Amino acid sequence: MLDFDGFPEEFARRYREAGYWRGETLGELLRRWAAAPEPRVAIVDDEQRRWTYAELDAWADRLAAGFRALGIDRGDPVVVQLPNSAAFAAVSIALFRLGAPPVFALPNHRRNEIVYLCEAAEAVAYVIPDVHQGFDYRPLAAEVAGRVKTVEHVLVDGDPGEATALRDVEAEPCPLPGPDPADVAFFLLSGGTTGLPKLIPRTHDDYAYQLRATAEGLRHDENSTYLAALPIAHNAALGCPGLLGTLLVGGKVVLPPSPSPDDCFDLIEEEAVTLVTLMPPLVLMWLESAGFYDVDFSRLLIQVGSARFAPEVARRIYSELGATLTHWFGMAEGLLTFTRLDDPLDVIIHTQGRPLCPDDELRVVDDRDRDVPAGAIGELLTRGPYTLRGYYRVPEHNAKAFTADGFLRTGDLVRFTPEGNMVVEGRIKDVINRGGEKVSAGEVEDLLITHPAVREVAVVAMPDKLLGERTCAWVVPRGEAPGLEALRSFLRSQGLADYKLPDRLELTDGFPHTKVGKVDKAELREQVAARVTG
Repeated sequence: MLDFDGFPEEFARRYREAGYWRGETLGELLRRWAAAPEPRVAIVDDEQRRWTYAELDAWADRLAAGFRALGIDRGDPVVVQLPNSAAFAAVSIALFRLGAPPVFALPNHRRNEIVYLCEAAEAVAYVIPDVHQGFDYRPLAAEVAGRVKTVEHVLVDGDPGEATALRDVEAEPCPLPGPDPADVAFFLLSGGTTGLPKLIPRTHDDYAYQLRATAEGLRHDENSTYLAALPIAHNAALGCPGLLGTLLVGGKVVLPPSPSPDDCFDLIEEEAVTLVTLMPPLVLMWLESAGFYDVDFSRLLIQVGSARFAPEVARRIYSELGATLTHWFGMAEGLLTFTRLDDPLDVIIHTQGRPLCPDDELRVVDDRDRDVPAGAIGELLTRGPYTLRGYYRVPEHNAKAFTADGFLRTGDLVRFTPEGNMVVEGRIKDVINRGGEKVSAGEVEDLLITHPAVREVAVVAMPDKLLGERTCAWVVPRGEAPGLEALRSFLRSQGLADYKLPDRLELTDGFPHTKVGKVDKAELREQVAARVTG
């Protein structure tokens, strides 16, 4: 069994009494719709195969029985590295039913990450595709199994090679002991830019609440269609409401092969898509391509995550696509804030809205953990009914990441408007200390992205002997590359103070990304540091 303490009993009791936790387990989320008299489509995969709820439910039952026959039991972690596919859903739900928590690896993880995840979780099995986007996962799996003693089974969706085919594992459904609602349902991965990710335990209780509440907040129901453009191993596309939340309410999930307009735009029309989750760079890609397609976006709600989203780009969702926007802040660790569908446009564009749950507790503090005055910027601390109380098996890290009374230190700098909406100002590491003057990277980025010659931008600190740090703007140009002085003049015209202007411009064809898909600012800081000190 897992070494997992869970939520303190005082808080668990509070969340149950408030009705957030209802004793649900995630393995049951298909049952109601599978038993409906009329067949309902649950998933449309990237080959346009349509899986009904009854078919997906039966597949998950057969897999759960097969996993049990292999000796996989309640509390046995299984690393799952599958792309967006019906198999991802069937395997995950089968493991939920068995009580064996999947560890959701991303398709682009390789040996170092997978070995680490298997060792950290003491995984008993590893589930992979045969080949995805030209990469053969079978040699990787053989190497992992050879290095990690606990991994007894490699299961392959497709041609198994020397391993075991997922299809050959299926068995006649049988009674299963199942999990307790307080058990770990699965593990997500932390999104830090340095080091290997931490394991985030999410329980059946807390994630069932998240699925239900996010679906209700977006009026997402059995008549809705979710386009999973992002990897469904991410929290955003897995359960906000994402794949699992859509299946919970009886909607349809469409799995395109990629988030590109070529793969998504026709599906939006053909499948009557009502909700999609995108990150800001993908929004820009869609905006720039929309004019080449004859697509009606008017029914589409675009859920934009990420810490910051430039207001001018947000406005273009309305003016150029005719779609609507819900602006989110979220983390795999738990806390979600978002703008509601009835919020005024200025709130949607300029804020990340309000917390999902009335019992989300938020503090904004200075560097000594003192609450800042109302409206001031500080670090966000949080705890609540779906926010973890500790990363898995890293007590030393947890001692730093949490306060003594259980608040998670998010590392995000925020402020609250008088109306109670949260505005994310950046990460703690995104504040550049330029000779004692503090420069918010996000503020400069929001202005630079509106320049016609700027396609993408990331602002980072670079070392300086005199001031300690100066400001470097990394830019992916649109058309003819801009010059530093042109950008500085533009920023002055937008009212930016001189001390906030970039001191250096670096042009690039594209940004490095972390394993969870965020711009890797740590790498950009390292690159510019090497150039200015080399």
